[in-house]
Amino acid sequence: MRTDLYPPLKPCHSGYLKLDELHSLYWEESGNPEGIPVIFIHGGPGAGASESSRRFFDPDFYRIIIYDQRGSGRSLPLGETGDNTTPHLIQDLETLRNHLGVNQWLLFGGSWGSTLSIAYAEHHPDRCLGLILRGLFLCRPSEIDWFLYGMRAIFPEAWQEFSNYIPEAERNDLLKAYHTRLMDPNPDIHMPAALAWSKYEGVCATLLPDEATVNSFLNPVVALGLARMEAHYFSNNIFLPDNFLLENLHMIRHLPIIMVQGRYDIVCPIVTADEIAKNLPEADYIIAPDAGHSAFDPSLCRELVKACEKMKGLLP
Repeated sequence: MRTDLYPPLKPCHSGYLKLDELHSLYWEESGNPEGIPVIFIHGGPGAGASESSRRFFDPDFYRIIIYDQRGSGRSLPLGETGDNTTPHLIQDLETLRNHLGVNQWLLFGGSWGSTLSIAYAEHHPDRCLGLILRGLFLCRPSEIDWFLYGMRAIFPEAWQEFSNYIPEAERNDLLKAYHTRLMDPNPDIHMPAALAWSKYEGVCATLLPDEATVNSFLNPVVALGLARMEAHYFSNNIFLPDNFLLENLHMIRHLPIIMVQGRYDIVCPIVTADEIAKNLPEADYIIAPDAGHSAFDPSLCRELVKACEKMKGLLP
């Protein structure tokens, strides 16, 4: 079974889909136009997808669909929080599915992408062929608090830099302090805050220090989309009822699901994946013993490619 990423490939179709008066969504397709549709659902929220996102999938077997969620990446306008909620993102997936003429598709989502994949699948289980989930995250208050404060137990230097960006008098509520700055329309205020937030996440995302990963998080487009959207969604409890995602996992138990989790994922600790696995006993649950959060940590990357290969035999 293949375990390494597929070679780089170019999209064969791409475009912008008008969602409403405010938002336009970037999408692209590559691989086999007649293949099994698979959609890559990126993390963050707000991180956007990259060229490497295509490479987990066999281009001869899969019709590979990549898109950037509203307010993220190449979608327009970047960093826009108006009309930007989890229900909007769920509907956007339906709008894109209909636009592309897809009846059912496989969902591939990591980190926030796992959150949105689960949310979409619980709302539209009949449109899902299955799910491949990585770095599982339900975006509950305890998980948000861990991101903001708990990670200092493992990455004290990164957290010190992250927290010290905020004046001492405001550090008792880092989310509020960052949210205020990130939503400021003045780039001289929101961009330095975005870069501080995004760097913190990038430093903590890999098992071993990885300069390339940190630099990718310091890309201004990535940083603004990621930091502003995360602060926006975290401040609003992801616009879903408390514990909605966990309580509705029964809606997707019949689907083929493969969950891949890094043992040493600090951004989205394994405790959440373990809890989901207990509620989805039929799912395949793979723990990469020497991986962190990033999908490109070597052992996690291998397991994700294997999951895409294994899913070929599980799909109807």
